[in-house]
Amino acid sequence: MKTFEILTEADARVLAPGETVMLARRGHITPLAQDTLRERRITVIREGAVSPEDATLAPVADVRTIAVASDHTGIALRKTLVAFLRGRGLAVHDLGADGPDPVDYPDVAALVANAVACREANAGIVIDGAGIGSAIAANKVRGVRAAMATTETIARYSREHNGANVLTLGASLVTDEEARAIVTTWLTTPMREPRYIRRLAKIRDLEKR
Repeated sequence: MKTFEILTEADARVLAPGETVMLARRGHITPLAQDTLRERRITVIREGAVSPEDATLAPVADVRTIAVASDHTGIALRKTLVAFLRGRGLAVHDLGADGPDPVDYPDVAALVANAVACREANAGIVIDGAGIGSAIAANKVRGVRAAMATTETIARYSREHNGANVLTLGASLVTDEEARAIVTTWLTTPMREPRYIRRLAKIRDLEKR
């Protein structure tokens, strides 16, 4: 992770969108750099607030690739969201399912969770009837933090406060329009607060027990 004593506008322009960097304890960010960092969704962690290792736990702020899957109840909503996400310029791994036969939600949740855990995708979305079962299943995969959202507020909190890297949706609970709004909020909300990132480290430690 890059460490800066002074973060200038020029520095901010060459950093990769969504990158996380460290600011030295007595470091300074210039006023012009502040706006650019915000626009490029670059996360700046002050040295000592969290360790460099813990800082990497924050979800990718600038999502470019996303894995999406559904059980048989979520096929129509999944196809709507896949088209919507591709229209936003994202690379979408559409992992199914398709066809009339019933599909168990733990199976499709595992496909998405493993893609995120292995960093084949920056984030993931799983759709079933209520979204609850898929969240439970996805959270069994180490490194995955899945949250079910029925509103934009929950979606924002799941990212900003809880660092969710997988979103689950209930096809019976949200309309297409609501789902698009939830997904948009979820994808565009970064996690920057050191106190929240420190809590992710505690979740990681629970996984290691």
